[in-house]
Amino acid sequence: MAISTASFTATARERLRTLTAAADAEFRPGQLDAIRDLVLDRARVLCVQRTGWGKSAVYFVASAMLREEGSGPTLIISPLLALMRDQIAAAKRLGLKAHTVNSTNHDEWDHVEAELADNALDLLLISPERLNNPLFAERMLPLFASATGLLVIDEAHCISDWGHDFRPDYRRVRQVLSALAPDAAVLGTTATANDRVVEDVLEQLGGRTEPMRIYRGALARESLRLEVVELPRAAERLAWLVEHLPTFAGSGIVYTLTKRDADQLAAFLTAHGIAAVSYTGEQDSQERVATEQRLRSNAVKAVVATSALGMGYDKPDLTFVVHYQAPGSVIAYYQQVGRAGRAVKHADVVLLRGEEDRRIQDFFIEQAFPSRERTMAVLDELEQAGEIGRTTRELMAVVNLGISRIEAMLKILDVEGAVRRDGTRWQRISGSSWVYDAERYQQVTELRRREQQAMAAYGADGRCLMRALQEELDDPNAGDCGRCSVCTSPRFQRRPDPALVEEAWRYLRSRPVEIEVKKMAPDPSTGQMRKIPDHVRTDPGLALARFGDGGWWPAIQRSLAAGHFDPEIVSALAELATPHAPAWLTYIPSTTITEALTALAHDLAAALEIPCLALIARLQPRPPQREMSNAVQQVANVRGAFTLTSRPPSGTGLLLDDRRHSGWTLAMVGGQLRNAGATRIIPIALATIG
Repeated sequence: MAISTASFTATARERLRTLTAAADAEFRPGQLDAIRDLVLDRARVLCVQRTGWGKSAVYFVASAMLREEGSGPTLIISPLLALMRDQIAAAKRLGLKAHTVNSTNHDEWDHVEAELADNALDLLLISPERLNNPLFAERMLPLFASATGLLVIDEAHCISDWGHDFRPDYRRVRQVLSALAPDAAVLGTTATANDRVVEDVLEQLGGRTEPMRIYRGALARESLRLEVVELPRAAERLAWLVEHLPTFAGSGIVYTLTKRDADQLAAFLTAHGIAAVSYTGEQDSQERVATEQRLRSNAVKAVVATSALGMGYDKPDLTFVVHYQAPGSVIAYYQQVGRAGRAVKHADVVLLRGEEDRRIQDFFIEQAFPSRERTMAVLDELEQAGEIGRTTRELMAVVNLGISRIEAMLKILDVEGAVRRDGTRWQRISGSSWVYDAERYQQVTELRRREQQAMAAYGADGRCLMRALQEELDDPNAGDCGRCSVCTSPRFQRRPDPALVEEAWRYLRSRPVEIEVKKMAPDPSTGQMRKIPDHVRTDPGLALARFGDGGWWPAIQRSLAAGHFDPEIVSALAELATPHAPAWLTYIPSTTITEALTALAHDLAAALEIPCLALIARLQPRPPQREMSNAVQQVANVRGAFTLTSRPPSGTGLLLDDRRHSGWTLAMVGGQLRNAGATRIIPIALATIG
């Protein structure tokens, strides 16, 4: 029986109070209107509202009311497992039976499919990546899409390549839309969409006959106090965090741009008595879940996280968010700081801007879209392969892209109809009308550069910090907040204790980087990885620094520019090498700093009191390894480039290189030395890329 207009508000309010477990809960402006559109009109709705407004309440209350009316179940497309776990718990409070289908629960798929067929499931939560899974697309999606009463696209900005967090698999939502029953409602939700992204989302999710209805609210967050602190040196930021985190009430998040920094920072905080743990996308699901729970229960002071802990994580009483480095856009920054202050009156949000920010941001911007040349090389190879197709590894042999970038390219080409996947192999679709949209890619890249400039201006142009965030998101209600450091006065600008900065600097310098042993190498024709025989493997090696780190890298960079290496660098390398008891040293001939590297090799050998031997000659010039983007290309670039001028002596040898990019130069030349009779080879480098 249809819900009457008269009883609608009372019923919706009752469901809201059950969901929130608050007897006096009331709807915020726009929530009830959006629910009415979905339940009574079966409309398509977009909610662009700040974090904490209650977007999830809209689709949970609407789902409950639609199911009571006899509509089909709700399908929620959500980007993160963390959010799915929270949503399943929320659904249970409303008496809704919810389940998720993901890569970790294949053994439950048959049960979920049976419940869908019996109309016994109220909500199904999936990641957008599920839409790209052939098994899911064939077995479950047709069954579910035709019966769906409400489709929810959470974090809907991800569907737009103009957005800060574009995910190609979100484009497959259009396939779900086309399979929906005519009376199915659709809801898109996001907190981070400017005018351009909103326009794109409306175009992609809107109905054929009626445009989407949009509820767009003010984005100001009254509980947040914003401040920017300029601390270019990593050691200063480490010291600042040790001094200030204990002064913040409750618990919070410290964001970094890289996994390496997350791990390193968490270890430093822990060593200073601050309960901290790292959180990155490379950790397994169980470890991330455990960390999320520890933060929820305030068992840790801070989680030091990459952007993997962002959209969807819900701890309403987070009292601080600190950024160790600046993300590439104000929009991404707004999304991350939105984790804080949702159910507390005051939360501190501090951006610690570092000198490495621009370099890391540039890397992400430059990796976004492959060039026309490389894209066409992949398509041409697939064209030649015909129905046999090519694996990703085989494609690495013909295009100079890393495996993650090739996979990202293929995903976009798949979504846009240029290629298809058959198991592990990719095929080009004959007769496809796909063209390389260079103009659009260039426009998006230029937008990313403008966003980067806006992030650099944040806190430096004299505007209220909250106003700056709102204006970048095209909030028509932008205004001065009266709380940030610009509107009032700074609180956190005092320079850290010099002694603590010195300790942090020594900590950064005291952590040498282990160079892993290459145990597998790609076949030159197929790209398949083959085992490297034991008798030509090197031992694990060591590097003094990573490119761009806050420890030894600045001194190494100065020495590279000056053309000679300071004695402290020689001493530090000798300290690394001494425990391995080397009997002799040789080095990779350099094409750029020949004299400086030769001198460094002799100085290091003298410090270790071992002979320095010129055993290696370069046969022909090759491009720098930093220009090679995958293992197949990197190995091919080294193969045949070096020869041994004489046999190595017995005993353990050190193999010195200045900068390690791929690791294959050290591994393959080391293999030549082992094959010629060297007992052991220890690679050692000034700096490594990873």
